[in-house]
Amino acid sequence: MPRIALATYDPGDRPSKDRDLPVLVDALREAGADAEARYWDDPAADWAGYDLVLIRSTWDYSWRAAEFGAWVERVGALTRLANPAAVVRWNSDKRYLGELAAAGVPTVETRYIAPGEPAELPGGHEYVIKPTSGAGARFAARYTPDRHETAVRQLARMHAEGFTAMVQPYLRNIDVSGERALQFFGGRLLHASRKGAVLAPGTPFDADKVAHPDLEPWQPTDAELAVAEKALACVPGGAPGLLYARVDLVDGEDGRPRVMELELVEPNLFLFLHPASLPRVTSAVLAAAG
Repeated sequence: MPRIALATYDPGDRPSKDRDLPVLVDALREAGADAEARYWDDPAADWAGYDLVLIRSTWDYSWRAAEFGAWVERVGALTRLANPAAVVRWNSDKRYLGELAAAGVPTVETRYIAPGEPAELPGGHEYVIKPTSGAGARFAARYTPDRHETAVRQLARMHAEGFTAMVQPYLRNIDVSGERALQFFGGRLLHASRKGAVLAPGTPFDADKVAHPDLEPWQPTDAELAVAEKALACVPGGAPGLLYARVDLVDGEDGRPRVMELELVEPNLFLFLHPASLPRVTSAVLAAAG
């Protein structure tokens, strides 16, 4: 009987936002595994005692990047970690988008402004600022050129907290075609979803946001699949080393799909939207646990 830990975050006195977690734990147990959810930062957890530690919803990790990075390295040295520590380390910093672009993957054009660098922001089009380490639209905001001073204040706040900022053009097609999330599991497409635009004009960067508005099932196009597979092929170590992956796509000004993010750390699986995918996920996790 394989022992499997599903790593999640401690929600404190609030309900967990991971709707899939109890369902997946139950499915693994019914399939014969000794499975349980564990907080990733639980000092009492014996990670070496598991055959597999599956990173599921460590959704506070970007607030504690150094601590989480040390945990990933430690657990990866003790047992099988999915995804592997080297992949998690690479994907935890969204400067990987520059590597994907250099490899010829269609991506959203991105500039980076590190602490101490001048706040050079677009003056002729709408744009987005967000951190290179972030999740759930945290510290993300959308700006028009006339809100330059507000954008500079956001950069100052982010830099004071040690974050490097990403600056991307706001692709208006997202207001029409939304953002598509292609979920891969066990090396194959699992399912896909589409959501509406997250960033409304004028919403403060530090406001709580609905991370997945108007979520619905989606049938990916051939073009979307091609871009997603090209991005996955560029992951250090190659796509075969991944248990799970989510490729988030938006349409560029030319109407063609571009990678907005490549989620290899703790992507929401949206199993509540795709319940038929649960058996495949369960089988793949069991296989990874040996």
